Amino acid sequence: MDWHRILFNLAEMSLYSLGGFALLGVAILLVKLIVPFSIRHEIEDEQNVALAVLIGAVIVAFAIIIAAVMMPPAVSAIK
Repeated sequence: MDWHRILFNLAEMSLYSLGGFALLGVAILLVKLIVPFSIRHEIEDEQNVALAVLIGAVIVAFAIIIAAVMMPPAVSAIK
């Protein structure tokens, strides 16, 4: 077993994960800055379920895009 390679892959995965979380946080912050109202007030106080579903869908969409960008190329594409 090559422990050096395993630890390298673990460190690389951790860095990519932290980078993905940081990019997702920036995306959520941009959504909060773009909308002209308080998302928290609308969802918690006004019980706006449609807005909560919409914001959840936006977060999932950003996460899918970030995961696709960070994913290494397929092995079959390299050969």
